[in-house]
Amino acid sequence: MPAHSIFKTAFSKVYPLYVQKAVRKNRTKEEVDEIIRWLTGYDRAGLERQIERGNDFETFFAQASAMHPNTSLIKGVVCGVRVEEVEDPLMQRIRYLDKLIDELAKGRKMEKILRT
Repeated sequence: MPAHSIFKTAFSKVYPLYVQKAVRKNRTKEEVDEIIRWLTGYDRAGLERQIERGNDFETFFAQASAMHPNTSLIKGVVCGVRVEEVEDPLMQRIRYLDKLIDELAKGRKMEKILRT
């Protein structure tokens, strides 16, 4: 089965869309960054490097230091798909990120988004 086209999409192309979605709903770029860092284990400089390098999603997640251990607590539907049922690990990570950004845009508190 061929890889999904999103895998080879540059994270730096989608990142501004995450930020725009959040800002439109009166949230901040800093909150988007906090969510991404929480999920992937990147520090601020590491996230900035990923964006500057234009790495695709596959590379972005492959180079992440560690997915947060509470990712299994991320549940729900994004784009009509239950994130906890996605079988492909990379696609599931992308869907986790989409779900967290959706929660931010819907006004959910950061403590709940970050599963603390």
